[in-house]
Amino acid sequence: MPKQIVVAVTGASGAPYTVRLLKCLAEGGAYVHLVISPHGRQLFVDELDIADPTPQALVGEALAKSISIYPYRDVGSKLASGSFLTDAMIVCPCSSNTLGDIASGTGANLISRAAAVHLKEARRLVILQREMPISPIELENMLRISRAGGIICPASPGFYLRPKTVDDLVDFVVGKLCDLVGVPHKLNTRWEPHRNPHVQD
Repeated sequence: MPKQIVVAVTGASGAPYTVRLLKCLAEGGAYVHLVISPHGRQLFVDELDIADPTPQALVGEALAKSISIYPYRDVGSKLASGSFLTDAMIVCPCSSNTLGDIASGTGANLISRAAAVHLKEARRLVILQREMPISPIELENMLRISRAGGIICPASPGFYLRPKTVDDLVDFVVGKLCDLVGVPHKLNTRWEPHRNPHVQD
């Protein structure tokens, strides 16, 4: 049985993270249940020129069978019920508005409702917060989610692997997300202390 991973896309900048994550989850053998907010759909247009974010447009024909898309407003979806068994949920990227929705537990749309389900069922919920700087309100929302069992994973790539391209930076963050939900990947994200001879104590 493949891992069942919910991925939610909101309007914070970061569409390249989302597309890379979807591909890595599918390649790692997971099945993805995808929810895209209206601002998330606009994000794909603005950042990747993807006007219609179908599974085929996002990950290609070969991997498309590993992704199902659910309507953002359908709070009657199976993703809104704890009886539907999932392994984890990732909000990638997570806007400050969605962060506030999840922290308040409103469940007004399928993203915040599915997140509430993962918290109440004690399943892994990972929030890729990308917006910056962070206000005290957002910090309090992050703390509230963390105390409820969620994981706040800012989009903060490391530089110790000497990234050469934007893709390298994206892979660093996506590799961390895959690790957090237990999906194997082949991204170059592992720290090896003696890999770089230029680093001195």
